[in-house]
Amino acid sequence: MAYAIIKTGGKQYKVSVGDKLDVEKLEVAEGENATFDQVLAAGEGADIKIGAPTVSGATVVATVVKQFKAPKVTAFKFKKRKGYHKTTGHRQPLTRVQVTAINA
Repeated sequence: MAYAIIKTGGKQYKVSVGDKLDVEKLEVAEGENATFDQVLAAGEGADIKIGAPTVSGATVVATVVKQFKAPKVTAFKFKKRKGYHKTTGHRQPLTRVQVTAINA
């Protein structure tokens, strides 16, 4: 089964056709296609192409399934004996995509 390693949002993902994955938010509407052109490696088995740093002309096409926010992450700061405590929360915006094609 062919796979590709793509880079998006400062992270690297190993993807195959049909995979669903959550990536940093993409400015693409639900139901539309997103194209990832930073393909670091693509192929299968002995036929893998490794880029330096990317494989020229290779793209990965994915359909945006959903735009959503991750569960809340709570950060709690506390200094003993000083009466200081502070709670902050953060919800990271994410995009769920389903890989439809790997063009190597």
